Amino acid sequence: MKKIKTPIAKKDIFNLRVGDEVLLSGTIYTARDQVHKKLVEAIKKGKKVPLAIKDQIIYYCGPSATPKGKVIGSCGPTTSSRMDELTEPLLKKGLLAMIGKGRRSKKVKNLIKKYKAIYFLAPSGCGALLAEKVMFKKLVGFKELGSEAIYRLEVKDFPLIVGIDSKGRSIY
Repeated sequence: MKKIKTPIAKKDIFNLRVGDEVLLSGTIYTARDQVHKKLVEAIKKGKKVPLAIKDQIIYYCGPSATPKGKVIGSCGPTTSSRMDELTEPLLKKGLLAMIGKGRRSKKVKNLIKKYKAIYFLAPSGCGALLAEKVMFKKLVGFKELGSEAIYRLEVKDFPLIVGIDSKGRSIY
């Protein structure tokens, strides 16, 4: 098990291999389908986006309502292939890593290799357990999207597996 902290250096990404188990601590941002559409549209129009994409980690997640006394509600991963067509503009802007579940298209696998990024798998069906790894949550953009807005999460020992490494090797 490898422990890594954000911000992650490119050299650390290069040292991770497909299948490696990781405990991630630090900052990640949630973003699902609607956020990706809005981000890509803004990028294409040269508009400002609510987060600096370069060297960030996007978690394909839309957390459920936060129960009283908790930091966040259930926050399991969303199927990643739903973002495949909207991935390249974010990688071009310097997105470092993505977290989700399931396989990615061949195109995305090649883009991950091209941009020297990484794709992590989060355990699906474990949203309540993953919520326990979130220490802080803050809304940072697209409030109108509710649970699908962009949230900055501070995580501690968030369990992941390298699904596609920076050389384009896939666990699938």
